[in-house]
Amino acid sequence: MSSKEADQLPPHVLIFPLPAQGHINSMLNLTQLLCLSDFHVTFIVSEFDNRRLLKHTSTHSCLARYPGFQFLTIPDGLPDDHPRAGDRVTEVFASAVKYMGSYFKKIMTENDLLASPNRRPVTCIIADGIFSFAADFAEQSGISLIYFRTVSACAFWAYFCTNLVVEANEMPFQEKGMDGLVKSIPAMEGFLRCRDLPSFCRGGGTNDPILTSIITLTRQSVRAKAVIMNTFDDLEQPVLSNILKHVPRLYTIGPGTAHLKSRLGENKVAASIPSASLWAEDRNCIDWLKEQEPKSVIYVSFGSITTVTREQLLEFWHGLVNSHKKFLWVIRPDSITGEGADRIPAGLEKGTKENGYMVEWAPQEEVLNHSAVGGFLTHGGWNSILESIAAGVPMICWPYFGDQTVNSRFVSEVWKIGLDIKDSCDRVVIENAVRELMEVRKDEFFERADHLAKLAKKAVSEGGSSYCNLNGLIEYIESLII
Repeated sequence: MSSKEADQLPPHVLIFPLPAQGHINSMLNLTQLLCLSDFHVTFIVSEFDNRRLLKHTSTHSCLARYPGFQFLTIPDGLPDDHPRAGDRVTEVFASAVKYMGSYFKKIMTENDLLASPNRRPVTCIIADGIFSFAADFAEQSGISLIYFRTVSACAFWAYFCTNLVVEANEMPFQEKGMDGLVKSIPAMEGFLRCRDLPSFCRGGGTNDPILTSIITLTRQSVRAKAVIMNTFDDLEQPVLSNILKHVPRLYTIGPGTAHLKSRLGENKVAASIPSASLWAEDRNCIDWLKEQEPKSVIYVSFGSITTVTREQLLEFWHGLVNSHKKFLWVIRPDSITGEGADRIPAGLEKGTKENGYMVEWAPQEEVLNHSAVGGFLTHGGWNSILESIAAGVPMICWPYFGDQTVNSRFVSEVWKIGLDIKDSCDRVVIENAVRELMEVRKDEFFERADHLAKLAKKAVSEGGSSYCNLNGLIEYIESLII
């Protein structure tokens, strides 16, 4: 290839997500958006996740239509029988940072930055925001780094300002109580309570090593040349304005799946969106939904990481059955901890046969956009919340860990499109919440949810904020070619 031909090659972007379903999904959406602009993209995936993607999804075939796309698989440092869920998910994070980080540096050093005869060396790295090693490598190699923060802007800002909470002596917060307001985080002073702070703030005090590492990790985001967020401007102002004061460039391009659908339609490409499902989707639930009345079903799913005890499972189950509302419930095979999970009271079996349908995994976005679905009982993960917002579906949030505690507060108190039942797992609370969402306050919740759905659609349509921000991101990456 002549130097002139080499100069005409498109940018080559290396994308490196944390090996967890929510992170992979949102960064795969970005991958396809860049491929639609004829970029070359190398996407790093763990060997374990790659095997499950090949088994359960059409991800590989969806992306094969882009000649500039390639997967790069590397080990994650964990045995295949590691649960990668529940309390042990922190081991996934730790192994990814340590083991995959070392492997990444070795590959980038030994393989001439992944160049090939028809592909230029890496133009820039888009790394998961928790990968501090990416900033170190970028500074050493001179390759531009862009961080992708897969959490909400409000959760990121809470992470970013945790040191301010510590300095203001608002942690530990036993004296003021869990319902006391946190006043040291700008733009959240009037509604964020101690119990709404990220879950790691409930640890061993201000000297807790996990808390210290999270603060350090989050604040190193400023080392990147830019930060990408899967959100849209109308949803998270003025939080975004505060973040922009600390990072050189900020590109809000969400909701990612809705944006990808918009661009695929614009390019007259069949809307085949790869889903990073690590479980087989049971499509029989769609047939069941077709038999239900409009907005009559509450969809229940706690994501890919949450685990529950048998006692918690039964509280949710009693609450759902006692509400007498139709429910579609996703229960992963690995989501129940402890003994006796298979011993189910007869009354629950009867109530489920009458009103419920249970699957191990579901095509979530399709479910949320089905006319029969009128509510979503969720763990409050950011992908789930964004998909629900884009579909105009109100929510009940039962956060499990991390950023979900912040997200759930915004759902109930800022966007007012649902309820937050964090720190409670009681059948009466669950029953009442389902009734309130699906019956008592149904109209007001749907009115607000529909308004946000329209704003989301506007953001990803031509001329919208996320649409223009993606164009700006593409132009910025193109400017990095030397």
